[in-house]
Amino acid sequence: MAAVKTGLSRKLLARVLSVYFALTLIVTVGQIFTEYLSTKNHVEGELQTLKNTFSSSLTRALWELNNDQVRAIAEGLMSLPIVEGLQVRGENGNYIAEYGIRAQRSPNPVDREIIEDHRGGVFSYSFPLVFKFSGRESTVGDVTLYSSFDTIFSRIEVGVFFLIGNALVKTTFLVFLFMTAFRTMLSEPLQNITEQMGNFDPQHPEESKITIKLEDDNELLQLKESYNQVIDDLIVSNQKLKDAQDELTLANKKLDDQNLILEQEVAKKTASLSQIMLDLEQQKDELIAHQRELRQENENRQYIEAELRKRNEELANSMDTLHQAQEQLVESERMASLGGLVAGIAHDVNTPLGVSVTAASFLQERLNNLKNDFEDKSLTTKNMASFIDEADQTAHLLLSNLERASDLIASFKRVAVDQTSETEREFVLGDYVQEILQSLKPSFKHTEHSISVNCKENFRVNCAPGAIAQIITNMVVNSITHGFEGMNAGNIQLDIREDGDEVVIEYRDDGRGLSKEELDKLFDAFYTTKRGEGGSGLGTHIMYNLVTQSLHGQIDAKSTLGKGLCYIIRFPIDASVDKNS
Repeated sequence: MAAVKTGLSRKLLARVLSVYFALTLIVTVGQIFTEYLSTKNHVEGELQTLKNTFSSSLTRALWELNNDQVRAIAEGLMSLPIVEGLQVRGENGNYIAEYGIRAQRSPNPVDREIIEDHRGGVFSYSFPLVFKFSGRESTVGDVTLYSSFDTIFSRIEVGVFFLIGNALVKTTFLVFLFMTAFRTMLSEPLQNITEQMGNFDPQHPEESKITIKLEDDNELLQLKESYNQVIDDLIVSNQKLKDAQDELTLANKKLDDQNLILEQEVAKKTASLSQIMLDLEQQKDELIAHQRELRQENENRQYIEAELRKRNEELANSMDTLHQAQEQLVESERMASLGGLVAGIAHDVNTPLGVSVTAASFLQERLNNLKNDFEDKSLTTKNMASFIDEADQTAHLLLSNLERASDLIASFKRVAVDQTSETEREFVLGDYVQEILQSLKPSFKHTEHSISVNCKENFRVNCAPGAIAQIITNMVVNSITHGFEGMNAGNIQLDIREDGDEVVIEYRDDGRGLSKEELDKLFDAFYTTKRGEGGSGLGTHIMYNLVTQSLHGQIDAKSTLGKGLCYIIRFPIDASVDKNS
């Protein structure tokens, strides 16, 4: 058996140790960093203590203008281990004493205690020198003490080396412990099991069982027992196979005896069949004569069928052409309805967008004026308050108009998408009807026509919303175009209710109505009272097909001339249940 390139125990050991090394490194670095911060804070505290010790003598020396004494005190401070640099300035910002490491400082005088970090691991502690005389205080200069990372590291050097050494010792011990445990408990038993499995002999499987001794009840013991069980099953299977082969040999012998008996029977039957064949030959001649007669009749029938098939194909082509023309007309009617919605929505959206553009331009102009005042340093509180008030009003104007445009576009988008799709989904019928009417408002916003809807809240249905949108759109457009012709203020009442497992939509208008002859032809294709004025006569026909085919319902119309028109539509609440039934 080929040697394993990457042992399981070695890979597992590498992952365990990798995680341990990473955790040890993170913990050690965190401890060193914490020690560094603690020592740095301690050094900063010692610098603050030096201020309390030497500030009074430095202050008096500066007050008395005794620069030699100032330098002597500065040299004494430089002899301290934590002080690696020093700067003493007078009240005019002139440097009186500078020693050791220094950093670039602001020319402004120091008026309070300041601790700053500089490049190269240097940090400083600055404090003012205040001389008190007759109850008054006067700043005579300031002092800056410098220290660095080297000072801090010299204090924590032993602790750092101890932490690193401690981590190395623990890591080395755990590596040795893990390697010993993995080799004893996993690697060596696995290698022994692999070697014994590699010596498997198919001819003598009983000698190929694993005989390694495992004291613990673990996965390796289960592997050994499972493998030995497989060997036992293989031995049983081999014995069963041998028994089956013996039975097969006996069955073949019996089969040969039966074949001999069958050959004798076949010979007898063959003699009988020869006589039968002679009789069949005579009958065959008679059948040939009949076949000739039938062939002539078949030829006559085929000619007639070919003629009928030709006529049927011509009729089918005519029907296909008629269906295509009807579908194109229906689709044109849908697109025309959708085009009207697009034109109306575009006009309504243009108004709030125009107001929004004007408001944004005004806000940009006021912002430019404010920017100029700020750059000229002539900006006043009054100007700023005026700008804030105008900006707040402009923002409210922008937000209200953009929300209005967004609501119009969202309503139109949902209705337009549904009108071009026949997909069924669950939706709230009352809310969806309001969205349809919202998209239709541009069609009659310049009139005094009104539409009222009566539907219970959260009335959910599962059907094709595109069919609902097309039906309501066609009913409203027909009322405005035909029913309210010559009227300034028409009323439309839309009542939606639940009746058992059905939805009932009752649509009424108070327009001119229809005569009995017109009502009888209302749902016929291509019937219109606006022939020659743009009417296609497909609006109500499409409504009838959508209700009966898409919604699986029924539609009825009632009207009296001069008293308006009423549609009553019924369809299942859940279209999927109706399809299954």
